[in-house]
Amino acid sequence: MMNKEHTMKRYTYRSIYLAGLLTLAAIAANAQTPDFTAMLAAIDGQLNFPDHDFAAKLRMESDDPENGKDVKMAQTFRRDGNDSFLILFLEPESQLGQGYLRVDENLWFYDPESRKFNRSSMKENLQGTDAKNSDFGSSSLATDYAVSTWTEGKLGAYDVWVVDLKATNDEATYAFKKISVAKKGGLLLKSEDFSLSKRLLRTAYYTSYVQSGASYVADVVLYVDALVKGKKTRITMTEISVAPLPDTVFTKAYVERMNR
Repeated sequence: MMNKEHTMKRYTYRSIYLAGLLTLAAIAANAQTPDFTAMLAAIDGQLNFPDHDFAAKLRMESDDPENGKDVKMAQTFRRDGNDSFLILFLEPESQLGQGYLRVDENLWFYDPESRKFNRSSMKENLQGTDAKNSDFGSSSLATDYAVSTWTEGKLGAYDVWVVDLKATNDEATYAFKKISVAKKGGLLLKSEDFSLSKRLLRTAYYTSYVQSGASYVADVVLYVDALVKGKKTRITMTEISVAPLPDTVFTKAYVERMNR
């Protein structure tokens, strides 16, 4: 279903910098301190595909102290131009054919046993993993958050900007976030996600990126539950493509047809 001619090239954060994707010096525009509002927009610009469709295979490996290990496989499709996406589960067999369809600002969950679509929420966890449904759509930091404070820091070997964010609307998945952005390259490396009472709920580590044109995809993300010790989910994307997709992919009829 995906065009093999659209190949992806993996980069380390160092090579991303050497390629000159987007430096904070450019964002700062000769100012000593970066324009952090522009930085959020730049992150969205890096991670979104406004002019292309997107597809990939997902492998979700979850560790849960109570329920043990679990592996799920799914196919995902995105069309950021109209904020649509589809996730179809392939494994385990008990979840084969289940799907999440985001279209016309609504999120639907499809159950092949009942053959019904039920409304879901972007703020819900995806099928018991530590990822939220919103993690699989387009990035909207610039529209959902405002910068509160910032500082400089280190994340492993990387110099980063540590930026505190506050949600500007009720659609944002988390009320507060603290993000770490690489000074060299401008990529999002870490996100700490907080409740309205500023309790840490989850930490996301964006450990690897692949490039397609001017956009980047975090193809390996580790989500760590801050409330349950030892609970985490690692999501890996493979077979990434930006080939055009039929309009029918983002329809209920397509989801039903894939289950026949």
